[in-house]
Amino acid sequence: MDMVLRAAFIYLILIVVFRISGRRTLLEMNSFDFILLLIISEACQQAILGEDFSVIGATISIVTLIGLDLVLSWLKDKYHIVWLAADGPPLLLVDDGRVLELRLKRTGISHDDLLTSARKSDGILALDQIRYAILEQNGKITIIPKNDS
Repeated sequence: MDMVLRAAFIYLILIVVFRISGRRTLLEMNSFDFILLLIISEACQQAILGEDFSVIGATISIVTLIGLDLVLSWLKDKYHIVWLAADGPPLLLVDDGRVLELRLKRTGISHDDLLTSARKSDGILALDQIRYAILEQNGKITIIPKNDS
């Protein structure tokens, strides 16, 4: 039972930490992000398993984490407030061609990040060609180009 409680505690801590760190963390991983993820996973593994490195211990931890994820998904579907706390709504970054600087700053997204997404999705080369840019819950940026007809 101790392992289940440790797994649940680590799961909740990770949700809070990644929610606080923002969606920018999910945008695209570079080598530093990947290394950090590996270190976090090792630290979590040690915290969850403690001294028990048995197959049964690992199985209990995995089942607990997957179960918690299913419960959280169910709670997000059932209760809007849980969805807002866990994921939050999409966030508008460019509104009708006007870059919302405070939102960029708050999310840690730079103009270069916006332009990178714009180039990848629509071949847009300048910010003034973007009508709307939306930061989705999964960390991706959706670009809607201006239609200059």
